[in-house]
Amino acid sequence: MVAPTTQPYISAPMTRRFTRLAWTAATFTYLLIILGAIVRITGSGLGCGEHWPLCNGKLLPPLDLPTMIEYGHRLAAAAVSGLVTALAAYAWWLRQGAGSRERFSPDRTAYVAVGLLVVQVLLGAVTVKLSLPPWTVILHLGTAMLLLATLIVAARGRPSAPPSRAGLTALTLGFVTVLFGALTANLGAASACLGFPLCNGQVVPAGNYLQHIHWGHRLLAYTLFGYVWWWALRMRTRRAWWVVGLVTLQVAVAAAMVLLGLPAPLQATHVAVGAAVWAGLVLALL
Repeated sequence: MVAPTTQPYISAPMTRRFTRLAWTAATFTYLLIILGAIVRITGSGLGCGEHWPLCNGKLLPPLDLPTMIEYGHRLAAAAVSGLVTALAAYAWWLRQGAGSRERFSPDRTAYVAVGLLVVQVLLGAVTVKLSLPPWTVILHLGTAMLLLATLIVAARGRPSAPPSRAGLTALTLGFVTVLFGALTANLGAASACLGFPLCNGQVVPAGNYLQHIHWGHRLLAYTLFGYVWWWALRMRTRRAWWVVGLVTLQVAVAAAMVLLGLPAPLQATHVAVGAAVWAGLVLALL
């Protein structure tokens, strides 16, 4: 005779609802990152002036194009704030037992997401108040990427085994490459290196510091490209190969962007694919 189990019943509906909410928050965060890039590319960062949280001192400002873009970014940020807060509240409620025997107890990742959200909101306010200094813009993007990763972990659950050192190296390299890309864009260094794959036809550019920053970003991207190929050949998993595909696409978009003179649609695409590479690396580790 088999003794009855004493483990709590895991509620499939609760699990699905929590997972759907986490994926929704992650999707909105991804879209917010792209919208933030559009704000920068179109020069709409001060579309609401230096007012925050109001826009030009009003809750509903006159909507010229720069104001519409910046105001849309703020509304998307408000939606992300609501979703992340709801996710943390739902996680807390589930951890209390959800009022029934059907227990599903998520880990504390959703609480980490709330902490990152607070930092993100404060950085957004400081960025506007200080008239968009590059260092705050870069930190703003970096925090958004960490928030996206945290929400993906909340949706997928933590891995049963620690991630491999090779996978963590790929993740770190991807994050640093993203930050260097933000530095390149916000310092106006995107046009400092003409031609592809070299910088102005040189392996070591002899120009000013903007060329060195741009070239540093490219070298990181080339290193990431080579590393994820080695990693995928070693891991032999579908997700690792998806990362290879995304990184390859990112390099192709970057090449086209430089060779065509930095058209705005390709700049936005570059950010969108870069955020997808980051999300893919996180998923591959899980």
